[in-house]
Order: sequence, then structure tokens, then C-alpha cells
Amino acid sequence: MANDWKDRLGVVFSTNPDFNYDTAQEEDTATLPPAQQNLKVWLDRLKGGRVATVVRGFVGSGDDLAALGKELKKSCGVGGTAKDGEIIIQGDHRDRVIELLIKVGYKAKRAGG
Repeated sequence: MANDWKDRLGVVFSTNPDFNYDTAQEEDTATLPPAQQNLKVWLDRLKGGRVATVVRGFVGSGDDLAALGKELKKSCGVGGTAKDGEIIIQGDHRDRVIELLIKVGYKAKRAGG
């Protein structure tokens, strides 16, 4: 039995003495090289009428996604987040993001309207 209460979240009680808490971990997929990535850059409207630049289509681990997101946010000088396979950057920075991605070696293009 695990002693860490965070590992047991979701399980309230079990009468089975041989029960093992199964904490499913997501398997990180191998990150494709930049030349094999097909990234799409979208403009999305958020709550309150704010706009955000969204990069979708990244195939790879969460750490690599976070590193790319950090680089893009730093280059644009704005905030944002990188989660669930997409990078969200505050504001309309599509042209700058596409330019930066192509410079690093990614295949990136505009998507949406």
C-alpha cells in the first residue's frame, strides 16, 4: 500500500487486502525532429473578447512543448501557456510566431480564418 495520500486520490475505500493503487501515468511520446513537425498557428478569441495565438499540432513530450512555448513567449515578450499539445500566447502574434518557428526549423503555417 502506498503511504502517499496523493497517489490514492480517487480511491475512497477498498476491502481487498491485496489491492494496489494504480496511478496511471501518461506515457510521453518521442518528440519528432522540427523538420517533421507540421504546426498550425491559429488566432483564437477568448472570454472577454481577448485574442490569443494558438500553436497546434506539436508531437512530443510535455517538457519539449513547454520549452518551445517558453521560447516563443520570451521572443514575443508576452505571457501564455503550453499544455494539452498546444501553445497559447497572449495577443495576436501569428506572423512573429510563424517567423520564429520557421527560423528554428519547424514547418509552420497559418490556419483558420
